[in-house]
Amino acid sequence: MKLVILGAPGAGKGTQAGLLADRLGIPTISTGNLLRAAMQQGTDLGKQVKEAMDAGKLVSDELIIQLVKERLGQEDCKDGYLLDGFPRTLAQAKALSGFAKIDGALSIEVSDSEIEHRMEGRRICSKCQATYHVEDNPPKVEGICDKCGGQLVIRKDDTHDVVENRLHIYHEETEPVKEYYRQEGLLLAVRGQKKLADTTQLVFDALGISL
Repeated sequence: MKLVILGAPGAGKGTQAGLLADRLGIPTISTGNLLRAAMQQGTDLGKQVKEAMDAGKLVSDELIIQLVKERLGQEDCKDGYLLDGFPRTLAQAKALSGFAKIDGALSIEVSDSEIEHRMEGRRICSKCQATYHVEDNPPKVEGICDKCGGQLVIRKDDTHDVVENRLHIYHEETEPVKEYYRQEGLLLAVRGQKKLADTTQLVFDALGISL
């Protein structure tokens, strides 16, 4: 299965992508992780990414598209993959269609007010980037990642003002991506629930996968 996962910041894309990846045995591809890896590896693309970020600039669509294209060409993607955080813009969506044929675009729908509440409780593993929530998806041991034992931290962009700005950008830039996939007949929309397990059930049902 080759799937795009869409949703506002904090909608639960990363969590659902991880559960789907475990169930299907395919990789989750996050643009954030790709950017970090490229910079750490010091590739030509990584140097361009670092130069842009050091200058306080947004990484261009062109660079992100190249990173994703290279990643999808790797061996572990041949049987499928989950794209989390890409495409973020209409230009990226159209570019993706030029080098990959996806099976669907899953949109996790959550209201802005609920997103703001969720962000306050979100925690990220400092090592493996696994996502938790203090109420809805807590780790077994407070502050510690279940998967790798890393310390859970609060992201700098989970503050109220930053969240509001990110939601504004999402509605402006990413909502057109949903419409693009709707017109392509590829959009699957699922209403995010308060309980993680309930959302997961709806996601798996929408995709025709048994839990």
